[in-house]
Amino acid sequence: MNSRRPEIRRDGKDLSKGTLVILSGPSGVGKSSISRELIRRLGAFFSVSMTTRPRGAGEEEGRDYRFVSREEFEEGLRNDALIEHAEVFGHYYGTPRGPVEEALAAGRIVLLEIDVQGARQVQKQYPQAVSIFILPPRPKDLADRIDQRQRGEDESQRKKRLEKASDEMAAAFQYYEYQVVNDDLEQAIREVIDIIQGKIGDRI
Repeated sequence: MNSRRPEIRRDGKDLSKGTLVILSGPSGVGKSSISRELIRRLGAFFSVSMTTRPRGAGEEEGRDYRFVSREEFEEGLRNDALIEHAEVFGHYYGTPRGPVEEALAAGRIVLLEIDVQGARQVQKQYPQAVSIFILPPRPKDLADRIDQRQRGEDESQRKKRLEKASDEMAAAFQYYEYQVVNDDLEQAIREVIDIIQGKIGDRI
C-alpha cells in the first residue's frame, strides 16, 4: 500500500494537496513547448516568473513574464514573496510565492519552468517536488537550436549561454530525480506526463 506524503503547511494551507513539478533544461532544449502541452493536457497551473530584464519582441506581460523594476524585485526578496530567484546575465528572475501556494492548496499540478539555481532553492523548501530535467539528444543539437533562436546575441553572449547550458547539464543527474531526452517532442511530452501521473498515483 502506498502512503501519502507528509502534509506541508504554510499560513494554514495544506500544500500537499497539489503536485509541484520543476521543469529545467538548457536554453533552446524545448522546455516551453513541453510546458505548453502540460498546461493543455493536464490542466497544470503555470507559474509566471518575475524578471527585471526588458520585455522581448512578441512577449506579453503576465503571459511570458511579469516585467518589474529591480527595486520591485528586491522588495519581493525582502518580504519573502519569492520561493526562488536567480541572477542570469545581469537580470533577476524569480517565482512569486503566493500564486504557487494557492494553486497547491487547491490540489492542482503546479509547473515551475526554472533553472538549476532556482530549482535547488525550491527543492529545499518543497522536498516532495517532482524534478525533471530536459536534455538535448546531443550537445551539438543544443548549439544549433540556440543559433536558430536568433535573439540578436553577439558571439560573446552566445558563448556564455552555451557555457551555462553545459554547467546545467552537468547538474542534471546530481540534482534531478528524472531526466528526459527531447529527441522527439511528442515522445518527450509523453514521458514527462507519465512521470507526473505516476507520482500522483504513488501518493494516493
